[in-house]
Amino acid sequence: MLAALSIAQAHHSTAPYDLIHGTLLRGVVARFDWENPHAHVYLDVAAEDGAVEHWTLETAGPGQLYRLGWSKDTLKPGDKITAMGSRAKNGSYNLRLVYVQFADGRKLMALPDAGK
Repeated sequence: MLAALSIAQAHHSTAPYDLIHGTLLRGVVARFDWENPHAHVYLDVAAEDGAVEHWTLETAGPGQLYRLGWSKDTLKPGDKITAMGSRAKNGSYNLRLVYVQFADGRKLMALPDAGK
């Protein structure tokens, strides 16, 4: 029983992310996967050198996102968004998403506890 509890807690750990320094990304949605246990946004971001960085943004699960105002159709390929979150400590293009902001200024939280 203890091993199962440890695995469950590790799965939802924020340890891989830098929760101190926020990261702001502006890019174009490549894909949005509405899946359990976490939904994912795939975002193409133009780097300073002109290359495209392919980011994976992890969010809460669909149930929590729904309560925050999301649906499976909230993001579509081609949508231009600004994303704020916590970057992976290992420097990879992975982000724990806190919120997205749309071109019209609307903002949607992506974690239930992010506004606290």
